[in-house]
Amino acid sequence: MFDKRAIGVFDSGLGGLTVVKELSRYMPSEDIIYFGDTGRVPYGTRSNEIIRRYAREDAEFLLKNNVKLIIAACGTVSSVASDIGVDLDVPFFEVVSHAAKSACNVTKNGKIGVLGTSATIRSQKHAEYIKSILPDAQVVSNSCTVFVPLVEEGWYADDDPIVVETAKRYLKPITDAECDTVILGCTHYPVLKGAIKSVVGDKVTLIEAGTSTAIAVKEFLKENSMENESCNVGKHSYFVSDRPNSFKNIASVLLGKKIDDDEIKQVDISKL
Repeated sequence: MFDKRAIGVFDSGLGGLTVVKELSRYMPSEDIIYFGDTGRVPYGTRSNEIIRRYAREDAEFLLKNNVKLIIAACGTVSSVASDIGVDLDVPFFEVVSHAAKSACNVTKNGKIGVLGTSATIRSQKHAEYIKSILPDAQVVSNSCTVFVPLVEEGWYADDDPIVVETAKRYLKPITDAECDTVILGCTHYPVLKGAIKSVVGDKVTLIEAGTSTAIAVKEFLKENSMENESCNVGKHSYFVSDRPNSFKNIASVLLGKKIDDDEIKQVDISKL
């Protein structure tokens, strides 16, 4: 048995492409349909009610494209609106629990830092998952409101002084606490990994939610005979709610490959 339907992935903007990149690395034969809600980014500063509404609309769009599984490649949605998965007709994956589990597996001193949007940090979901595995862990969380706009604007060079100085400010509580593991709690943040690494140093392990989630999805598909067993490279389709051209330029960098014009389509999510 196998399932040729695509994997559906949604995010508030471009950050979820870091999850797509990892899905492609671990499951190259799988088709992927991605929706980036670029017209309403960021989600992290919104109320929980608005985030839930946006997440439900994003998931409904993917369901209309006949996906076999949906991934909320958004730390904010995963933190405050993962309950939307209960009502979906397909399996639903969030990114928080998988990142938390990975952090618990690698930490040596039990001190784990969490970087996220304001909504993600308010939810304390990462700390909740970590404590369920390591009750004595020390979790130091910090909201990084400026990180997402920096990525969306294309400001993410490792040596960009604005990026580096911003990272230093956000990471100070975490470095002061001597955390040996840091969760990049928003899928935009791996784009800033170089700058973050320059601040925390090589002895600190950075946890990317995309990698942890891709591994979990691969295992799930195999266990449930839902893999696409084709030998071909999977087809990827990208949908956005604002300006495909702007998306294309940065997306190609995040994915590490060129995206053709015919792979990107703009949709009006409010009318679907």
